[in-house]
Amino acid sequence: MSPDDGGRVSLCSACRVPSLTQFASPDLVERIVYGGLDRAADPAWAESGAATLDDYARWCGHLCGLTCLRMTLGTTAPSLFELRDGALKYGAYTEDADGTIRGLIYAPFAEYVRDVHGVNATVHRHLTVEEIVGLLDEGRSVMVSVHYEIRRPHRPSPGRGGHLVLVTGRSADGGLHLHNPSGIDAGTRTADMALSDFEPFFAGRGVSLR
Repeated sequence: MSPDDGGRVSLCSACRVPSLTQFASPDLVERIVYGGLDRAADPAWAESGAATLDDYARWCGHLCGLTCLRMTLGTTAPSLFELRDGALKYGAYTEDADGTIRGLIYAPFAEYVRDVHGVNATVHRHLTVEEIVGLLDEGRSVMVSVHYEIRRPHRPSPGRGGHLVLVTGRSADGGLHLHNPSGIDAGTRTADMALSDFEPFFAGRGVSLR
C-alpha cells in the first residue's frame, strides 16, 4: 500500500480507515490538481503498481473510486493498479476508440468487488443524504459521487458529481466523516462535513460497502 505523508500508511484517528490518495505522492496533489503539474512528474509513481510511467500518468486521475475501495480493504489491500487491472476485466472502466477513459461504472464495479474481494457492494442509483446516514448506521461505508471541489467546501459548489469520496462514518455533531482520494492536505483527505455543506456537491448516487 502506498505511503501517505511521512512515508507510511496513515490511519485516520477518527475511523481507523487508511487515508490514501489516487496520486502516488500525497504532497503533490495540490500542485497536480490546481497548479498544472504533469502527473508524469510524480517521483513515486511506481508505488502505485503501474507498469509504466505513461500508464500511471494516463490513469491516476480516473482512479478515485478504486482508491476508495483500497481504503475500504484496509492495510493489506492490493496496489491501486492491481485493482485497476481487476476492474478492467469486469468492465468497470471502458475506453473509447480515441483512448478516452470512461468509468467507474457502478454495476460491474460492484460485481468485481463482490466476486474478487468478498465485499458486499450495493449500487444506489438514487440516494439521499439521509439515506447515506442510514447506511452508515447499518455499519456500511458509502462511496458517493460528488463534485471534486468538495475539498473546498467553504466555496459555492460549482456542480454535482464527477468524483468519488468514501464516507466512513458520522461525525460527532451528526454530519459525515469522509475520505477524499484527491484531498490536497491532511485536513481535506479526511474531513467532517455538516449535511448541509455536503449536499450541494452530492450527485445523489453511490455504492455502499461492507
